[in-house]
Amino acid sequence: MDNKKRKLTEKERKRKEEFEKLSFAMEQKGYKVKNMIIDMRQANVLGPLSVLPFLALTAWVYYKVNGFHLDGISIGFVVAVFLLFLCLIVLHELIHGITWGIFAENHFRAIDFGIVWSSLSPYCTCADLLGKWQYLLGTAMPTLVLGGATAVLGVMTNQLLLFYLAECMILSGGGDFLIILKILLYRTDKKECRYCDHPYEFGVVVFEK
Repeated sequence: MDNKKRKLTEKERKRKEEFEKLSFAMEQKGYKVKNMIIDMRQANVLGPLSVLPFLALTAWVYYKVNGFHLDGISIGFVVAVFLLFLCLIVLHELIHGITWGIFAENHFRAIDFGIVWSSLSPYCTCADLLGKWQYLLGTAMPTLVLGGATAVLGVMTNQLLLFYLAECMILSGGGDFLIILKILLYRTDKKECRYCDHPYEFGVVVFEK
């Protein structure tokens, strides 16, 4: 989400202003700012690719336990998957917000939701600073619940609908997985690190000292 290529919304401008105040306050305390931004065009390609092993593993487990019986797939089945997927996309962002809101100093007042209309990308963002594992948990939680837990339930109940929904939700978590990888692979010798969402781009900001 490059602000040079698209006009910031009113909400994004307000978040940018608040973030600049936060950055100034943290720099006064001796923190340095590290931006971990991911280009949206790259994320749209690398995100799905990064979760292919999880998609393959889920499919393999389902096949080994239940096999695949495709005779039950119909137009109604496809429509049901699509409509439920749209609902779960909303729930995906809500789970981000609930998890981060539990840890945030201002709780749910620090959480904001929206849509980047240029890419039809819904988002949830947290303005408060979080610990590393708090931020990672909030980032991973939607995929763990809607992807992982749904996959387990689909395997246990032999429900092809749940399996497809799980695959869709794992795929939709590709962008989150890229951020998790970026954080886990980042090496620093600083003793203190605090994390928050970038106010208008796809990525995370680290304050460290």
